[in-house]
Amino acid sequence: MEKLKKLFGTIHTKQGAYSLGLTAVAVAVVIVINLVAGRLPESVRNIDISDNQIYEITDTSKKMLKKLDKKVEIKVLAEKSSTDERIKTFLSKYAALSGKISVEWIDPVLHPAALTEYDTSSNTIVVSCPDTEKTTTISFTDIIVYDQSSYYMTGQMQESQFDAEGQLTSAVNYVTSEETKKIYRTSGHGESTVSTSLSELFEKANLSMEELNLLMNNEIPEDCDLLFMYAPTTDITEDEKNTLSEYLKNGGKMMLISGAEDQETPILDAFMEEYGLQMADGYIADTERAYQGNPYSFFPEINASGELGEGMSSNMVLLLNARGMVETDPARDTISVTPFMTTSENGFAVTEDKQEQGEYILGAVATEDEGRLTVISAPMMIDSQLTDAFTTVENLKLFMNAVTSNFDDVENTAIEPKSLAVTYNTVQYAGGFSLLMIFGVPAIILISGFARWMKRRKA
Repeated sequence: MEKLKKLFGTIHTKQGAYSLGLTAVAVAVVIVINLVAGRLPESVRNIDISDNQIYEITDTSKKMLKKLDKKVEIKVLAEKSSTDERIKTFLSKYAALSGKISVEWIDPVLHPAALTEYDTSSNTIVVSCPDTEKTTTISFTDIIVYDQSSYYMTGQMQESQFDAEGQLTSAVNYVTSEETKKIYRTSGHGESTVSTSLSELFEKANLSMEELNLLMNNEIPEDCDLLFMYAPTTDITEDEKNTLSEYLKNGGKMMLISGAEDQETPILDAFMEEYGLQMADGYIADTERAYQGNPYSFFPEINASGELGEGMSSNMVLLLNARGMVETDPARDTISVTPFMTTSENGFAVTEDKQEQGEYILGAVATEDEGRLTVISAPMMIDSQLTDAFTTVENLKLFMNAVTSNFDDVENTAIEPKSLAVTYNTVQYAGGFSLLMIFGVPAIILISGFARWMKRRKA
């Protein structure tokens, strides 16, 4: 016993016991913290430090999920252990935002009858609403999108986009909505073709689209919720003008994106003037808000409020080769015009012979009773060549807001995919976490080292 007392009475034994006690306390603290963290909501305990914030959920989805008043069932037909971690993580975070959403994983290998029941294949998400009895499916390949062209260049398929939020919000909106809005897109005047990206946004917003030739149909269908004319290159006829005017007078909704400056459309211009908007000659330049010194490529001033401004975080919309409008006296006092996109006071309407300075309208809404005409005078605004090259601008967001603001019971739930391109930690592209790693940690080490050196020096 005396030897044992001496053994535990040495300085080394006391230090060892002290270290062991501290280790035990540290382990206990870690266990308690993990137990507490496990009880926290998914949105609190998971911090998104991924490239391009692929797990970040926009206010659009949060607002929709907060107002959700119907139960939504999400069944994932896949083997959970082999599913991409990004999909599992996002599903967990998304479902945690609403008590109305339930998620169930069904292994199709163990339960092959589920594939027959939902008439789909494995690696698919089935979203349904018992109240409306509507169901839709989302394939994993619609969430993690691959660049097909990269296969022909490199021989390998490369991931290009992560579209979990856009697909899920669209699906939830679809299954809980009672009806789908119908958009008729005019043809017969050399109109531009709607890009694939824009078509997908229409589908996500629960909007269907069908073509309508006004030359062959002198009446606009009764189920038309919005008439869309996209950058016509030839003029409309007087009969078509009368059809459009009558449609708006009876409470119709129309959206017009004007064509290029070199196209003469006097009848269409006269139709616009009836609603207080006159086209300016030439192309628009803005020396104050130019992009990289090119005044014909500029960022307009956005004056959108309410539904038009919903979800606009930066108000950065890029226009190229735009035309301009000026407000004029409408044909009737009952018509009112509200611009939502303009140049600065240093805007110019430029032709070969002259240039006139002023503040020009680039987007406006003209209303008369229930009728509504939305005009955007920048045909390149939603062109895929521009929106695909500048993925951070909010061109499509503003356009979709302008579309859905025509409907009282429809919100813009169309969310663009997030890029999976590699983001390098340069100062230009660094996010908050990256900036902390690049500048914060080295600064803390330097300051603490300097303070310790000063303390020792004084001692």
